[in-house]
Amino acid sequence: MTSRPTRLRLLGAEVDLVTPDEVLSTVDGFVREGRSAVIANHNAHSLYLMKRSKDFQAFYADADLIQVDSTPMIAWGRLLGLPLEQKHRSTYLDWRDRFWTLANERGWRVFYLGGASGVADRACEKLRAEFPATVLDCHDGYFDLAEDSPENQAILAQIKAFRPDIIFVGMGMPRQEAWIRRNRAALTSGVLFSVGAAYDYEGGAQIAAPRWMGRIGLEWLFRLVSQPGRLAFRYLVEPWSLVPLALDDLRRHRPVPSPAPAVRSLIKLQD
Repeated sequence: MTSRPTRLRLLGAEVDLVTPDEVLSTVDGFVREGRSAVIANHNAHSLYLMKRSKDFQAFYADADLIQVDSTPMIAWGRLLGLPLEQKHRSTYLDWRDRFWTLANERGWRVFYLGGASGVADRACEKLRAEFPATVLDCHDGYFDLAEDSPENQAILAQIKAFRPDIIFVGMGMPRQEAWIRRNRAALTSGVLFSVGAAYDYEGGAQIAAPRWMGRIGLEWLFRLVSQPGRLAFRYLVEPWSLVPLALDDLRRHRPVPSPAPAVRSLIKLQD
């Protein structure tokens, strides 16, 4: 049985104290056990959405592992005295090479759901050439998400017939999380990841920020400059909604002051 990592509460959400290597080790254990599991991640955008959707909250409540996908979150946790370090930043781009090397060694079957028509196909072609021992299949993310829609039922049938070890769902927040939550019970195998634009990067539809920018907390700036119209609200407005959550953290983690000398003397006399 795969052991559960330490879970921390930060900015109104729960996250697991795991490094990318520990995420992959846990996932490897899930696959060996043949069990279904959900690997989620938190960043400032997800924290914003959490306050506005009970369905989104329920997705995280059901998740088996929750990564910290945010250098500013880690910095805030450290300021509060929590045992978070930069090594705990974990998302697809942080463990991409190690994941595919492991998938190739294990011969994993990986299904990808998401992206525009043709993008996932290009990504799969690239990954097949780079990691030929993996088995890949995909479907684009443009379909009717209603559970009983013919399109959704056909996709579920395709996934089940493929018998995946890993299912990447990349349709952006909160769409991908909603799909995972509604359809997890219908999938009898596969570790599910919410991975956002992962295959857009693999298929060349988007350019990923250099990893050094992620390590110093500036990946958001790269993305903002790349897509200002789509991301300005997310990066310039949404973070202000987290101020009340940060104040709650300060209240919860505020150190208890030591008794004044006179009070300490009184305590000793009473003892």
